[in-house]
Amino acid sequence: MRILITGGAGYVGSACLRHVAELGHEVMAYDDLSMGHRAAVDGHPLTVGDIADTALLSRTLKDFRADAVMHFAASTYVGESAEKPELYYRNNVGGTLSLLNAMRAADVGRLLFSSTCATYGMAESEAMTEATPLAPFSPYARTKLAVEWMIRDFAQAYGMGFTLLRYFNAAGGDADGRHGEDHHPESHLIPLVLQVALGQRSHIAVFGTDYPTPDGTCIRDYVHTRDLASAHLLAIEATGETTAEVFNIGTGYGQSVMQILEACERVTGREIPREIVARRAGDPPRLVADPVKLKTQLGWTPLYEDIEETIATAWAWHRAHPDGYQD
Repeated sequence: MRILITGGAGYVGSACLRHVAELGHEVMAYDDLSMGHRAAVDGHPLTVGDIADTALLSRTLKDFRADAVMHFAASTYVGESAEKPELYYRNNVGGTLSLLNAMRAADVGRLLFSSTCATYGMAESEAMTEATPLAPFSPYARTKLAVEWMIRDFAQAYGMGFTLLRYFNAAGGDADGRHGEDHHPESHLIPLVLQVALGQRSHIAVFGTDYPTPDGTCIRDYVHTRDLASAHLLAIEATGETTAEVFNIGTGYGQSVMQILEACERVTGREIPREIVARRAGDPPRLVADPVKLKTQLGWTPLYEDIEETIATAWAWHRAHPDGYQD
């Protein structure tokens, strides 16, 4: 299969690109490199362009003779989305509209969309299924849900197969330490904690210890990028031109903020100083996936279910690349 991957130089997009290529598919990344890294593409074909450039997208799809698209390109900072909603609607909703029109022009009929568990909002559930009510809490999450509906509407009107993947907290790095998480600014817990272990930060802020959880801190489901990639490959291979599916991707196990800090201390052998601060607005107490549908329908089996193994791969990346990709 020939697969164009938008946002293919980003953290999750590039992990999927590398995995899909390793298993014999032809891939091309499409990325404006505003947040992604050329080095993350690992030498695979890359078209540098804006997702809003419908003409360039259409030419790229035609020239590459794409069979399908994996769509990761998006703005993803929750806090920033509240400050700059216009940017998020323009990039996430407008950018996807551009992609859908380019796919129509290039006669590409299969799409895999990278959505998010943030569409479930503040839902209170031990584990979230695909039927959990949707109540996005931030502009970022609302743009992702808007895109889900736009894809459904285009598929119904113009004929297209699609799969929507709502994934939980991406984590980890390649097992060989060559690729990993490099965001500027960084907002994810595990890399922030590992930056403390490296001496790049003095401490980690813990936002609230009074949540209704066993230790009072928020619980999240951390899924390794390799497992995200394997789920994306299974999904794109199962997506036909009449497919319409949605899957959650997560381990099904939650880790609290304090559990992550303790696991990072065990993996690194270094103390992680912390400071307890006030809650952040909009942080749900618990976000954990129920991945039964993905496992039963697509046969997905995660390789990384031990959080320390996931953290160890992230630590290997950060130790080898303390300043990231530097590109």
